[in-house]
Amino acid sequence: MASEIILKQKEEEVKKLAEKMKDASLVLLVDYRGINVADVTGLRKAVREVGGEYSVIKNNITRRALKECGIDTLDEALEGPTAVIIAQEEYLPSLKAIYKFAKANEFYKIKGGVLDGKVSSVEELTTLAQLPSREELIAKLAGCLLANVSKLAATLDAVRVKKEEEAK
Repeated sequence: MASEIILKQKEEEVKKLAEKMKDASLVLLVDYRGINVADVTGLRKAVREVGGEYSVIKNNITRRALKECGIDTLDEALEGPTAVIIAQEEYLPSLKAIYKFAKANEFYKIKGGVLDGKVSSVEELTTLAQLPSREELIAKLAGCLLANVSKLAATLDAVRVKKEEEAK
C-alpha cells in the first residue's frame, strides 16, 4: 500500500493540475507514441513559444484532475501514453502547433480535449486547427480591400485621362 506521504504528494499534484485546467482555454490530450526525444523537445519549444505548456502526466492523475473540473467524458482518451497540452490564453496557436506536428508524424495523434470548459471531439479540434489564424484573416481582408481601392483608383485615373484628351 502506498505511504501517506506519496498519497499526499499525488493529491497535491492532482489539485495543481486541476487548477491549471480550470483556468485553461485549451486542455488537449495527445498520444505521443513513436516520436523521439528530439521531436518532443522541438514540439515542447513550439508549444511554449505560443503560450502553451506540454507535459507528460500519468493518466490517473490527469483523470482525477479532469474529474475535479467536472469533466468525466474523456476517460477513453486516457488510454496508453498521453501527453497533456494546456493553453491559458489563446487556444488556437497551441492547437495549430500540435496539429501541424501530428500531420507530419503519423503515430502522433490528438485524442480529445477541452475548449473553454467544453469537451470537444477530435474532429472539432482538427477542424479548428485547420482554420486560418487571425493574422491571416486580417491580411486576406486587407488584400481584398486594397484590391478594390486600387481598381477604383485605376478607373478614376482612366476617366481623368479621357476627360483631358477630350479637352485637348
